[in-house]
Amino acid sequence: MGKALENIRVLDFTRMFAGPFCTMLLGQLGAEIIKIEFQGSGDASRTLPPLTEGGEGYAFVVYNRGKKSITLDLSTAEGQEIARELAKKVDVLVENFAPGVMDRLGLGYEKISEINPKLIYASVSGFGQTGPYSSRPAYDPIAQAMGGLMSITGFPDNPPTLAGLGTADYLGGLYATVSILAALRYRDRTGEGQEIDISLQDSTWATTPSGFLPFYYLEGEVQRVGNAHPTVVPWDTYLAKDGYVFIATITVGQWENFAKLMGREDLIRDPASTTLRERMKHRSEIDAIVSEWTKKRTMAEIVQEMSDAHLPCSPVPTIGMLANDPQLLSREMIVEIEQLISGKLKVTGSVFKLSKTPGDAAFPAPFLGQHNHEVYAEILNYSQERISELMKEGII
Repeated sequence: MGKALENIRVLDFTRMFAGPFCTMLLGQLGAEIIKIEFQGSGDASRTLPPLTEGGEGYAFVVYNRGKKSITLDLSTAEGQEIARELAKKVDVLVENFAPGVMDRLGLGYEKISEINPKLIYASVSGFGQTGPYSSRPAYDPIAQAMGGLMSITGFPDNPPTLAGLGTADYLGGLYATVSILAALRYRDRTGEGQEIDISLQDSTWATTPSGFLPFYYLEGEVQRVGNAHPTVVPWDTYLAKDGYVFIATITVGQWENFAKLMGREDLIRDPASTTLRERMKHRSEIDAIVSEWTKKRTMAEIVQEMSDAHLPCSPVPTIGMLANDPQLLSREMIVEIEQLISGKLKVTGSVFKLSKTPGDAAFPAPFLGQHNHEVYAEILNYSQERISELMKEGII
């Protein structure tokens, strides 16, 4: 079966997380990903803990599956020229260096677009290529902070909290992927390539509506409310006999059905709980009523009763429990790959459930420079003598 991005070739200058996540997704959809790594060291995530028993960085394996690894010393004029030769032969270039780095290497968009006008050139950085913060270094936590996500995550009496590791990185990678797909569609119609500028701050801010929407709706600063929702009640984690459940009600019908399920029809008529605004004002009282109901039941009992009433509810399982979750397993969201060095490893499956061109995630990650001979010989038509000479000189 063919793939959606079959015959699309991507030159991957990315490392760590945001960029590699983007190119991994493109690879799952069938694109050929040629990952350029620094000669001798490679992507820093190759040695980032946690490590497999074979000593490979697990994150590197997860986000670089199915890619072709080549080495190239971009600090040399010859290495830069080889990179430009490769750029002539691809459809997409993705990089996540700090703004200005690719320009200094002679590999910026203006230079590359002159030799390949049809190229789609995507840059992913902390603050984007423009604006007063563009030169600032930024990792995921910086983007979470500057995108507003950190300030609204956590409980009222605790400091601002990260929304998990990598959230801003993955958002940036997703937006880059969507932008590349849109640019490919535009090129199909016009024959023209273009530049894509993705900021992790932008990506985080754009996906933090629980922060900026209440800010404009309530006309004031948004406070941290833990697992609660700033404008919806009840919406929180509640203690059951054997763990926690998450209950979320939004519509009037859901609230009324939930009140009936708890045996509290009186709440439907109570002026203090008939509307969202009123329930927001009486959050603590309503949460106490819900907690009194949940603590008398097990997680399974609550989820069953809520599901029977067509109400949104879930247990809060651990990662260990999800590793054996029948829903995830049935949808092939946990797959096994065979790494040459580390052996069999379990990784996440592909989210792309397309009926005719599904995503494929069951590929191993490459070892450093694994595809040097294949790429340089087949794409650039270098002779074996030329490849051997470049290796001796430390260029590749």
